Amino acid sequence: MRAAVLQQAGQPVTIEEVSLDPPRAGEVRVRILASGVCHSDLHLRDGEWPRQGPFVIGHEGAGIVEELGPGVDPAATGLAVGRLVALSWYAPCRRCPACQAGREWLCSNSGASRHRLADGSTRVHRSDGSEVYPYCGIGTMAEATVVPVSAAIPMPQGTPPEIAALIGCCVSTGVGAVLKTARVAAGASVVVIGLGGVGLSIVMGAVLAGAATIVAVDRVAAKLERAVELGATATVRAGDDPAAAEARIRELTHGGPDYAFEAIGLAATIEQAIRLLPPGGTAVLVGMTPFGVQAEFEVFPFVDGSRSILGSNYGFAVASVDFPRYAQLFLDGRLPIDRLVERRIGLDGVEAAFDRLRAGDGLRGVVTF
Repeated sequence: MRAAVLQQAGQPVTIEEVSLDPPRAGEVRVRILASGVCHSDLHLRDGEWPRQGPFVIGHEGAGIVEELGPGVDPAATGLAVGRLVALSWYAPCRRCPACQAGREWLCSNSGASRHRLADGSTRVHRSDGSEVYPYCGIGTMAEATVVPVSAAIPMPQGTPPEIAALIGCCVSTGVGAVLKTARVAAGASVVVIGLGGVGLSIVMGAVLAGAATIVAVDRVAAKLERAVELGATATVRAGDDPAAAEARIRELTHGGPDYAFEAIGLAATIEQAIRLLPPGGTAVLVGMTPFGVQAEFEVFPFVDGSRSILGSNYGFAVASVDFPRYAQLFLDGRLPIDRLVERRIGLDGVEAAFDRLRAGDGLRGVVTF
């Protein structure tokens, strides 16, 4: 099969022919139909998250089940050959204390953090027999993949593959940050800093939550326009004068937002989100930074004003519950995920898609097969 392989951080992705072993016990083979190009892939590609490769890159994917491994029970799992599944990049073990407490996004035994399958191995090999590891345990920028059962989530009938793919990462991360991490109350005021796929998903989540004021912030006019189409009530064009932007945000939110979501992963915008908070306000940090990045805030007003900071990994997703729920919201016309997709590309277009991500150009690119 063809796959996008990252040999070493800082080098271009290459398209290679690799082999894929059959699924073992508790695994399924999935023919990939769509894979989103996410900023987390770019962090890996550019060496901001040092990892030992080589990798089949990609972690936001969906496809059709082609083969069930030994012991996989269709009745118990909902998985069957021909079924569309969205892939979870943090396949839970469902046995550790975090999983048992319903906090699967904190699973301590997932192979995803090691970029391996649950048994510590990989099913992908080059022609010389050398191993290639699946990024986040799923490696979706390939024609097929083998994943644990807990990573393959059956989607409702009629869900388009591209929609299922985006639910597998950016939608669950953004919508879940609103509905599950922050639990934004109806009538609240929200600001969203950064309008990539995750930031725009936060906007959609705020609409679902019934937020009264949703202020979208970005440097790119086209992204601000898309945010309004998705339900933002006001926009602020970010620029070279952060103080002016912050003054405008405070004006629009009557002194500061109840919730400030940061969806870029920059120290400057993380600090800005915290500065914007009024007494009792909450900053929700969703964007992922390069390793080693630190941010600062003044402690006294933070404590004196009973302000809060929440870290939101994967929108606190319990994939087996949340993925089908978000898909059904799309099918019901309440979650317009299709508005996030700007362009469809082949595997050969991955490097150009990374260039667009670096430049902050456009919305989600999706590799289609």
